[in-house]
This record gives sequence, structure tokens and C-alpha cells, in this order.
Amino acid sequence: MNDEEKKENNYSEEDIEKEVNETIEEISEENDESDEELDSDDKLPFPNATVVRLMRQSLDPHKQIKGVVKKEMNLWLGRLIETVCKKMNAFDYSYVDYGMFKQAIETFENIQTIEIEKMRIIKNMEKIKADCDSLIDDVERKFHK
Repeated sequence: MNDEEKKENNYSEEDIEKEVNETIEEISEENDESDEELDSDDKLPFPNATVVRLMRQSLDPHKQIKGVVKKEMNLWLGRLIETVCKKMNAFDYSYVDYGMFKQAIETFENIQTIEIEKMRIIKNMEKIKADCDSLIDDVERKFHK
């Protein structure tokens, strides 16, 4: 074996894993760029790269985002802005201020609160169900001997 062959065979698992991850990232970036080129013909409200970058910040690093998801997220964000703007446009003023904006997005901001309330109600119902099951067991034990 010459020195070059020895160097090739002395890769640690970390080196191999690092190389594989870099290759995956390069391929992923190439796919993102090709998706951007495909979607550039469509009438998307935002640059697709921006939407994908924001999505990647919130997703696990190993997740791949399909092209249709990128496109639909972009379109959905456009519809969301349209809805908020319609609410702000309903005011009789010739300007839009922060208070109007906050009032227009209030529905969307409350979604998280509604989800938390839903979980609280479900837990309470599960507790009531457990109490009912316990009472049923008590009745069966006392009256069905």
C-alpha cells in the first residue's frame, strides 16, 4: 500500500458521516434550486427559497420537503395575508396602523390559545370518564354479587 491508499482507508466514522451529510445538503440545495426554477413560472406570492428557508428553520434537519408542499405553503401564506389585509381594509381610515394590524391577526394569534384550551378540556373529560368507570365498577361490585 502506498501513502495515498493508507490515507483513503484511515477515514473515521465521523469523517464519513460528515462527508455524507455534506453531500446530502448539497443535493438538497440543488433540489431546492430546481424547485425554485419550476415554480418561478407559477404565480407564487413569495420567493420559494424564502418560504423553504423558513420551513427548514422549524423542521427537523433530516426532513425533506416535497415540491408540492413548498408550493402550497407559499400559496397558503399568500391567502393568509389576503385575509388579514381584507380585515384591515374594513376600517374606514385611509391608513393602516399597528392597532388595526393586531386586531386583524387576533383570530390567528388565538389559535394557539384555543388548542391549549382544547387539551385542557380533553384532560378534564378523560378524568370524568375515569371517575364514571370507577363508579360503574363500584355499582357492579356492590349490586351484582
